[in-house]
Amino acid sequence: MHLPTLLLTSLLTSTTLAVPTALKRSNYTHQDPDHDHPSENSDINALLPPIVPVNPRSGNKDLITSLLLAPTQADRAALLTQPGDYIFDFNESNAPGGSESKGKGGFSVAAHSKTFPALIGNGAAMTLGFLGPCGMNTPHVHNRATELNVVVKGRLVTNFILENGARPVENTLDLYQMAVFPQGAIHQEFNPDCGETVFVAGFNDADPGVSQVAQNLFGLRGDVVQATLGGIQTFNGQDIESFREMIPANVALGIEACLDRCGLARNAKRSLEELVD
Repeated sequence: MHLPTLLLTSLLTSTTLAVPTALKRSNYTHQDPDHDHPSENSDINALLPPIVPVNPRSGNKDLITSLLLAPTQADRAALLTQPGDYIFDFNESNAPGGSESKGKGGFSVAAHSKTFPALIGNGAAMTLGFLGPCGMNTPHVHNRATELNVVVKGRLVTNFILENGARPVENTLDLYQMAVFPQGAIHQEFNPDCGETVFVAGFNDADPGVSQVAQNLFGLRGDVVQATLGGIQTFNGQDIESFREMIPANVALGIEACLDRCGLARNAKRSLEELVD
């Protein structure tokens, strides 16, 4: 009659005695909440993987070609053998090739199939945008991807138009709010404030592509640009060359109301009125 009780007592005693031993083997230590100092074996850094060079093969054409030709994900994984192949650094000083776009209004850093080969076959890419006071990511399209844009610092004003006949959409995003820009839609974002705005943009293609609207419009033949703008007689080929010089590098300074509020000057060479006068 007493055997089950004795057996249960024995099991409980064995379990109690075994716990400290198991915990010691896993290098786990308990910190007493009544004491300010952790025990001597609680150095978390000793348990972490080593720090390795980040994304060491960015832009490596041989690797990129092999990844693109690999028939399966397992084959691609077999090519990504260096510990840092799966890590990307968005700090501008450490980013492959530096910033993707850089102008008076800020800069952006992009992880895509060329700058971060580990993305190949995974259908995703990402850009971080750092917009200074009144900074504007000028109107552009992503040729092969939809964009999800999340504000992680400051505010962001967005504006896009999907296609001919569609109504324009504009919004002001606050912290941790997100906008969607459908694939191929002309869109832009700008910081309406005098502090910094940071956004994270995700894409559903490892090579989303980007085409700045104004910069590429004025990259066309002068007579085509003139005809596109209505063929106005006061706007000739020489004026078009002047316009080309005025178009700022992305990321640019934004709207005049913000510049006035923040005491910033655009420093354009000549005004639009002077060009068409």
